[in-house]
Amino acid sequence: MANAHSALTTRPVASLREAVEGLRDAPSRDVIDDLLAALESGVVRAAVRNADGKWEAVPWIKRGILAAFRLGVLADLSPRDSTGAHVPPFAFIDKNTLPARSFTVEDGVRIVPGGSTIRRGAHISHGVVCMPPIYVNVGAFVDSDTLVDSHALVGSCAQVGARVHLSAGVQLGGVLEPVNASPVVIEDDVVVGGNCGVYEGVVVRERAVLGAGVVLTRSMPVYDLVRRVVYRSTPTAPIEIPAGAVVVSGTRPAAGEWARDQGLSVTAAIIVKYRDAKTDAATVLESALR
Repeated sequence: MANAHSALTTRPVASLREAVEGLRDAPSRDVIDDLLAALESGVVRAAVRNADGKWEAVPWIKRGILAAFRLGVLADLSPRDSTGAHVPPFAFIDKNTLPARSFTVEDGVRIVPGGSTIRRGAHISHGVVCMPPIYVNVGAFVDSDTLVDSHALVGSCAQVGARVHLSAGVQLGGVLEPVNASPVVIEDDVVVGGNCGVYEGVVVRERAVLGAGVVLTRSMPVYDLVRRVVYRSTPTAPIEIPAGAVVVSGTRPAAGEWARDQGLSVTAAIIVKYRDAKTDAATVLESALR
């Protein structure tokens, strides 16, 4: 359990939604705690797939998280020993509604010593391995048997599937406002290479592989050398990396005569192949890590 209140997720989802929607008129710590506990247990999520397979934000969830920030007050959340004394050198000052989570062996989550923090309202499934230091923010969802490697960030409301490998230094951007903005989504069996950055609601479909250093944003087109198409976002939809795509960081010529004269280029994300048996062999997680 994350904490004592996590056991109190007794409100049906419809009732919880109604209570959260009422927070604008009547702030309630109990409602906030119920919402965070429901997020931690996975009963509700900040984004879901619709009937067409598209990912959509759940606005009422995000409104509730924003209410948690508004309702909270700054408090000393520093770790304490059994006597209640502060444990140096760690000192944490944050909103009292959103402290760090705590875990027990029964949660089935490996959090290797070294300074990782998972905030209240984040779901971490059984079998997840967290290598230090990492940070998982409120509203995030990390599914079973995923490896979150050192210095990785899982931003607010980011959705990470099962058996994903988030390599060292990976940054998954978060989003709380606007409430209808979709978060970053990493689907099942994706491998995200070291120092990659995925931001602004980009969706990486199942079994894709992002090579080290790839950066994906809403404004950056993705060039598919295999299918000879360019993927771009639209006002209503983020860029999606196709299932099984292998993406590397490359360059493309900068636009304009002067840029051409100077030999300038800009960073580009390039799909060079689609996943095959050779790729699978190269991306299998070490069984010893489990």
